[in-house]
Amino acid sequence: MDTRDHTQRLRIAITGGGLAGAALAHALIKHPHLDVQLYESASEFSERGAAVGLSGIAQRALEELGPSLRNSLDKAGAVQLNSTRIVIGSGPDASSIVFDLGTEDALKVVHRASFLRELLEPIPRSIMHISKKLVEISDDASSGGVLLHFKDGTTERADVLIGADGIHGFARKYILGADHPAAEPVFAGWWDCRNLVSYEKAKKNLGGKYFEQERQYAWLGEGAFIMHDVLEHGTLVQCAGAVYAKTWDQAEWKRPLDRAQLEEAFAPWLDGPIAKGMIELLLDQPEPTAFAQFEHKNAPTYSKGHVCIMGDAAHAMTPWQGSGAGQAIEDAMILETLLADVTSPTQLETALKVYDEVRRPRTQQITESSSITGRLMCGKGDGVELDPQKLLEALKKRWEFIYDCNLKEHKQEASALFHKRVA
Repeated sequence: MDTRDHTQRLRIAITGGGLAGAALAHALIKHPHLDVQLYESASEFSERGAAVGLSGIAQRALEELGPSLRNSLDKAGAVQLNSTRIVIGSGPDASSIVFDLGTEDALKVVHRASFLRELLEPIPRSIMHISKKLVEISDDASSGGVLLHFKDGTTERADVLIGADGIHGFARKYILGADHPAAEPVFAGWWDCRNLVSYEKAKKNLGGKYFEQERQYAWLGEGAFIMHDVLEHGTLVQCAGAVYAKTWDQAEWKRPLDRAQLEEAFAPWLDGPIAKGMIELLLDQPEPTAFAQFEHKNAPTYSKGHVCIMGDAAHAMTPWQGSGAGQAIEDAMILETLLADVTSPTQLETALKVYDEVRRPRTQQITESSSITGRLMCGKGDGVELDPQKLLEALKKRWEFIYDCNLKEHKQEASALFHKRVA
């Protein structure tokens, strides 16, 4: 039985109303001793990007957070895919199947905006605040908590601040220091372009045989990568192309994209089975755009005092192992586990330190692995190139350490460490 005095609730501030912040807020509001407040810097709660894939372990993390979070995925129109088929897209081995990934741990693909909408749906509107851009954090000497200073001139107090404010977030700079070499994201080595098209249009341009099963396709080739998968209850197809690039202006996040640039980037692919059709689909939008892929270098900590970071604010990673959203959900799972057990404000700093100790090694290992995987998928693996058998050997087991994590044990590890520290 919970015997805590809930008149003295712990005020939990979450900055960032994307998938990470929304998932955490959704999970925390069920705890009566927590007063949750969700702050979004933009004028509305929204998500950039077409779709996100959640592997079986990410879906299990949602289940650990609560049935309502797991149900949000299906209510958002997620499509379960039989597998990810990894295929060669360029060169003499074009059309060769390397292997099928995840046949026993089915991937679900969902439109980002739809998923965010469902995650936010049960959260009281009274605790959701827009146009709240965090510009300063200071200590609240009177309570031991923190003061949040927003661009609009307002200040709010919290016992804990959780920065889910993304790759550009302020909370990371507060924790590490603005001059720390890991404070700012760096160009990871790729740019990509995405589009959402109708199922029928994708089928016509790419070929009906790639839609006989609900399967994600990942095409590997010389200096680039192509992916397509089905979402929104099977009515839309996400199309993506990514290109390996040695340089990019660090201050530039996106560039206009045209046919000539795409045909140059995919020149080694044009005699193959997929590139020409994909280029047509990527151009079938008002303003085709190339977005740089950025990542964070490893931070020495995810917490400082009564402030911590999660999701892309903590470990922005490249998309090559499809784990960014899943790791944000796992972050939320561990934070909820710990905050559910906190009985006093004096325990909060300990809880955040335990979160850092438990989550940082796993997320940073995945960040590093993802970059290596991306180079392999673009034919840049030393001694591997685009040889189907060598790619099979190099890639087949790269997801095992991600998928094999026992989430219940992960939670138990965090809880046990916390209770040992506060005993």
